Amino acid sequence: MMAENAFIKLVPSSAQQTITVEEVKELLNYYKDITSKTGNQVDWEYGDSAFPYEIKEKSEGKGKWFYLQSTNERYYAILFGIDQEMVHDEDGTERIQTYIQVTLPEQSTFGDKGKANEFCKFLAKKLKGELHLFNERIMYYYPRK
Repeated sequence: MMAENAFIKLVPSSAQQTITVEEVKELLNYYKDITSKTGNQVDWEYGDSAFPYEIKEKSEGKGKWFYLQSTNERYYAILFGIDQEMVHDEDGTERIQTYIQVTLPEQSTFGDKGKANEFCKFLAKKLKGELHLFNERIMYYYPRK
């Protein structure tokens, strides 16, 4: 499998216009907490299945990107990065837009892709962003006029 990317773009009507690596990690930890609580309620180790990863960061990626390393042989890894791009609005104005890039490295499994899609949808919903999926489809989680 070739490396694939999905993007969560923070548009003008998103919950916030910028985001840090730490904030993305906090949202993923929140996801981990709520899924493990679901597991406790149904008396099943759902937390390990819902989030079979450990959050890791390398010094060269500090503040720019981090990755999820799998703790299960059915998964490999998912990378998360933050960047900005110049976009042209319909009225011709230029603005800088922040986005979260979610990358599946070549060694990723289909399990990773499924989890990455879940995490992308969760983050896009929380941030009211515009989600560009791995299959190039777009999902809108922000209020549209």
